[in-house]
Amino acid sequence: MSDTLLEIQDLNLGIANEKEILKGINLKINKGEIHVIMGPNGSGKTTTANAILNNPIYQKTSGKIIFDGEDITNLKTDEIARKGIFMSFQLPEEIPGITVTDFLKTAKNKITGKPVKIFEFKSELKKYMEELQMKPEYANRSLNVGFSGGEKKKNEILQLLVLNPKLAILDETDSGLDVDAIKTVSKGIEMFKTDENAVLIITHNTKILSSLTPDYVHVLVDGKIVKTGTKELAKEIEENGYSKYKI
Repeated sequence: MSDTLLEIQDLNLGIANEKEILKGINLKINKGEIHVIMGPNGSGKTTTANAILNNPIYQKTSGKIIFDGEDITNLKTDEIARKGIFMSFQLPEEIPGITVTDFLKTAKNKITGKPVKIFEFKSELKKYMEELQMKPEYANRSLNVGFSGGEKKKNEILQLLVLNPKLAILDETDSGLDVDAIKTVSKGIEMFKTDENAVLIITHNTKILSSLTPDYVHVLVDGKIVKTGTKELAKEIEENGYSKYKI
């Protein structure tokens, strides 16, 4: 049985009738690994994440995306999510009228296809909220409504822990967070991480890597992965920027 969880094969993608954004992306993520995609603004980092989930605003012109041995290139976004892919957003949406608890309970039910056991669910939710230093009353507040930037990012990690996907894609999770919040978010990622799942972190800086050690760091510039390395590569970019990798 293969250890490969996600494989992107020569993916080219753009917005219909507009310029191409991704230009031959190749990426393989094995179970048990943490990968980081770094790059300057506009390089295609978030587009790569959206491509995996098959966001309909983008149009694939060639290539394949294989997840857990299955071709998911053309599946609908909700079908892909049910296969076990989770994506946190750079700017999480506010959803009035739906509490954090109800949102997570419904999402978990949809993913597992089984009724949620309320007592176990609430106990699990309480435990994770304590670990993430979230106030217990937030469980009964509308999803992200009135939450600070840091609270929204913690709430995304809470969703990750409760839903427990096979692959977590974290888009700019460290954006706008202070040092303490970054440590808390990193702790949540470490709590999630096992030998059977994987994490893909998308970022343009190295803040979150102060508390996490990735297996691979990929530099994405102008829609292409131009360099792959270890955490040392991220340190080099922090010191010198992306200028040497720009075409």
